[in-house]
Amino acid sequence: MFGRIRAIALNSYREAVRARILFGLFGAALVTTALLIVMAQMALREPLRVVADLGTASMSVYATLVSIVVGATSLHRELELKTLFPILTRELRRHEYLLGKFFGILATLVVFIAIDGASVLGVLGVMSGVNPVRVIAPTVILVVLLAVGLVVKKHNRVYLALPWSVVLYAVMAIAAGPAGGERQLVLAQNALTLAEVSVVTAFAMLFSSFSSPFLTGIFTLGMFVMGRSTDTLRNLPAKIVGEGPKAVGAVIARIVPNLHLFVPPRPLLLGAVADQPTWTFVASAWGVALCYTGVLLTVAILVFRRRDFQ
Repeated sequence: MFGRIRAIALNSYREAVRARILFGLFGAALVTTALLIVMAQMALREPLRVVADLGTASMSVYATLVSIVVGATSLHRELELKTLFPILTRELRRHEYLLGKFFGILATLVVFIAIDGASVLGVLGVMSGVNPVRVIAPTVILVVLLAVGLVVKKHNRVYLALPWSVVLYAVMAIAAGPAGGERQLVLAQNALTLAEVSVVTAFAMLFSSFSSPFLTGIFTLGMFVMGRSTDTLRNLPAKIVGEGPKAVGAVIARIVPNLHLFVPPRPLLLGAVADQPTWTFVASAWGVALCYTGVLLTVAILVFRRRDFQ
């Protein structure tokens, strides 16, 4: 079973990496990172904070867009090209196919967040006083190694981006060491962003199991907005909106995952909250994300099993 899930995941990852819209969002993310340098230079004080806060915020937005777009179109593309039918006629169960799709999209998001996060950490390192050579030289070496790998591994070149991006992220995290607390903020927020987009991707897989790409995108975006607004929905003032809307908001806040959990206050990410260590909070947030993801994927599998492809 795991071998079949792995095969579907790798194939889904390969298709997602080749999508043009992914390259567009990736380019926009890198341009945003470049703009951080200009904005930090214009800041009157705390330029490192500007880079860390805006860099992590933009990563969250772009990663969420990737998860929604890729999650909404991945399954539909298989149906449109009719490549799904011969796949399901083999010894492959529908739940294995859906899980493979999910893990393939998640692998794509790991690459996206790792490369974008590495660029932010690199900027953070240079602005914290690190010799630019310590940032540029490892990056050039890794780019050359990637280029050689792309030439040598012609048939598996798309898979090189996954380990390469993780190594690049680790190197830039080490180079940004002098940034101190701001580096910790970026690392922690990147981990929380990956947890959040895993939940968003699970929503996309659920809706795509029975709906069109357009409606899947709309539904998933709606769940993301409501998830980020659960605190607001839970505390709607009855004097302004009325008792009915307040009750509805409270019910929605109980049902929809609280995605605001994955964008905690800045002091918590910096480790400035005495009774809440940063990485303990990140681990607990990941636990919540895994629970929600498991439930959503289970429902998606049940729906997908009953879908008629005639």
